[in-house]
Amino acid sequence: MSSKYAPKILVVNDDAASLFALTDLLSTWAADNGCSVIGARSGEEALRHVLQDDFAVILLDVNMPGMSGFETAEAIHQRPRSSGIPIIFVTAFLADEINKLKAYQQGAVDYLFTPIIPQVLQAKVSVFVTLAKKNAELKEQTETLRLRTTALEASNAKLILEMRERKLAVEQNKAKDEFLAMLGHELRNPLSAITSAASIIGYPGASQDSIERAKLILNRQTQNLTRIVDDLLDLGRVMSGKIILHKKPVNLSDVVAACLESLKASRPVDSYQWKIAYSDTWVEADPTRLEQIVTNLLDNAIKYTPAGGTIAIESSSHGESILLSVEDSGIGIEGNLLPHIFDVFVQGEHSIDRAKGGLGIGLALVRQLVQLHAGTIEVRSAGTNQGSTFTLAMPRSGTAQAAEPRPGLHGSLLKQKLLLIEDNDDGREMIAQLLNAYGFATVEASTGDAGIGKALAEQPDIAIIDIGLPGIDGYEVARRLRADNRTSAIRLIALTGYGLSEDRKQAQEAGFEFHLVKPFNIDYFIQALHKIEAGRPS
Repeated sequence: MSSKYAPKILVVNDDAASLFALTDLLSTWAADNGCSVIGARSGEEALRHVLQDDFAVILLDVNMPGMSGFETAEAIHQRPRSSGIPIIFVTAFLADEINKLKAYQQGAVDYLFTPIIPQVLQAKVSVFVTLAKKNAELKEQTETLRLRTTALEASNAKLILEMRERKLAVEQNKAKDEFLAMLGHELRNPLSAITSAASIIGYPGASQDSIERAKLILNRQTQNLTRIVDDLLDLGRVMSGKIILHKKPVNLSDVVAACLESLKASRPVDSYQWKIAYSDTWVEADPTRLEQIVTNLLDNAIKYTPAGGTIAIESSSHGESILLSVEDSGIGIEGNLLPHIFDVFVQGEHSIDRAKGGLGIGLALVRQLVQLHAGTIEVRSAGTNQGSTFTLAMPRSGTAQAAEPRPGLHGSLLKQKLLLIEDNDDGREMIAQLLNAYGFATVEASTGDAGIGKALAEQPDIAIIDIGLPGIDGYEVARRLRADNRTSAIRLIALTGYGLSEDRKQAQEAGFEFHLVKPFNIDYFIQALHKIEAGRPS
């Protein structure tokens, strides 16, 4: 029982003497029983008290001027909060049965006549005071139970959340470990092939056929390494919102054909039965990113379809979208894996030989890039060994454009002197040999300071400058060359491993005319020269 709760008794009587007598009869008893007694001279005054306080019982005079006891009782019980207060009618007049019935109809629990025997009054009031105390105790216990329940629910919810977070952390840690293991495997495979191919090329007794084969392997495996790194970087960029699309009308069929041609260098494309049914279908997309999407879808089909299997490619129009479906007869997708196939680092069951390869990021990158284009990507599979179908939907373009021809060196771009500033000795040597093979007279430098000295001494037409140089970086080299009248006219091209929009902006602010991302690609370099000559921005 709450020690703070003190039941109140309301005595209502218009006669001052009667009111005093009744309150006096109850005061001593009330004090001994932890109660208080309040008096009221009219029905209106009684209603005001009822509006302000809760009462254990009300002793109500029947015959009062103005608002009678019956009217007062009716008003008290019409109010929801006070409708349950027990009322004992008190009267000095002999009541007939009709008045008694009326009293009970108004919610009376008893009907007393004066003069009242004190012990009888106290006994009757005691019943309701005890009941009020019990009700208060029950309410307090109910509230305590409610608070405990709320606390338990909150504690339980917190525990469930902690369990989920712990489970997620364990899963993420496992996924990270598996990813690092896969990354090591995927990097070692091409590196092993590159090392062996390089050894064959450098072996004095190697036949010309072996050397040519080794060169092809070098080219193919470096492309594989580049693609692995690009996928990793691009996924991080797109998930952090750092990729900016450069959309234009693109012929989807041309992209598919180009992707298939590129895959021939690294995948056994000819060992599959191809069913190709597409026509010129133009979409609004970033050409480079669209090529990434299609390449990943085709590579996924090849990777998980045994040799001799069937891969079908079909494009079609559907309203304002162009659909491209890639269907294979491969190993299919397990039902529990299907909803998560576009999540990061998700693959099928892993085997120790990692025969299928891949980092589990290709399809995650596909979904992110497709969503950036306001497109959709869906997958269907009937289960293990039932094949799978990926359906890409991209926004239709109403404009067709002729494909740009692959640029070549001509006119004023031929036989120009070029300065290459790169601190990686092997990388600098290979790039220089490639540039020389294309007709450039190339001079080299391994640091920023040495590069500035070579620029002053040799007066090159073009300078390719690595950004991450020891000492002064490539940005500072560019600023110094631009500030010197003797070197300010040199065409400056940045070469860096950073390809974000802010990196390009920083290069432009430092004075570079174009920004190339490693690894160095001769085709992109020639395109950059033509754009610089035509006055187009990077």
